[in-house]
Amino acid sequence: MVGLLAASVAQADTRDVWMFAQWAGDHPTRPFREMLVDARLYGVVPIHQLLRSASDWQPCRAAPFAVPPPGNWPAVRSTLSLLKALNVQGILPAFEVVSAYRDPGLNRCAGGAPGSAHTRAFAVDILLPPAANPGPLCQFWQQHGQAWNMGLGRYPSGRIHLDTAGYRTWGGDGSAGSSFCTKPR
Repeated sequence: MVGLLAASVAQADTRDVWMFAQWAGDHPTRPFREMLVDARLYGVVPIHQLLRSASDWQPCRAAPFAVPPPGNWPAVRSTLSLLKALNVQGILPAFEVVSAYRDPGLNRCAGGAPGSAHTRAFAVDILLPPAANPGPLCQFWQQHGQAWNMGLGRYPSGRIHLDTAGYRTWGGDGSAGSSFCTKPR
């Protein structure tokens, strides 16, 4: 369902299917996968991307992947349902998830916000293809974000954060005033 980005993208994540397969051999992922299948959300995001921890996993001496705790699974379903809707509507036809669930220690080390949705609920940081226009994503947030309880942020790196843990938006300095969705484009 989700179009994958070309491997030649400069910011592409090296945590690929093969690295995931090695990691998954030592970690219980089956209950999480079964939850996704039961919710009809398996495959919205490739599993090796969906379970990527923070991009700074190496300097933080953390695992490259992480299964969210079961208490976070309702938020996983909600955020994946949003991603599925964005894909079906053509708003996010291609993207790569580069960071999803993080345990609180990794989130601190990686410079994540205290109380980040990456730790307390479920959030994804995504990369869009280089020529992608994020405008339709902002329009969706403006029109439907409140109904989805959608959080939408964009970092100076160009990464986009999506969650369903509260209706809000922010930009490079962490404030709503710097959001690419509230500033004139």
